[in-house]
Amino acid sequence: MSGRTVGESVGTDPIGLLVVVTGVVFVLFGVLWRGSVRRPFAPGRARAAQDRIFARDLRRAADMAIAAARRQAAPDEPAIIRVDDVIRVMAAQFGRHPVPRTQAAAALRERFEAGACRTDCLTDAYD
Repeated sequence: MSGRTVGESVGTDPIGLLVVVTGVVFVLFGVLWRGSVRRPFAPGRARAAQDRIFARDLRRAADMAIAAARRQAAPDEPAIIRVDDVIRVMAAQFGRHPVPRTQAAAALRERFEAGACRTDCLTDAYD
């Protein structure tokens, strides 16, 4: 200990003092910001992400409804896909209950055209 006693080196060690101050700052930061970590820092960005996820789920629900209607149709009959089928799939598969009918119809129209359904499908999405 080079001639010093324990009491003399407690407040003079710069690394130890830095560690203690850093710990105190983290504790104060945690106390002052308690619970704020759950809320997004950028609400607009969080809303945009939710909208993208909702649109993606809606397109997937439309694809699932089209596939189910094609499976249920007889070989020589067209598959009939209703907007209500898309809403039902959204509720059953993705847990989204308040799905606006206009958005479900728009997603069904988009997937109807992208999936080459005009030849073997009928839909009420254009009504």
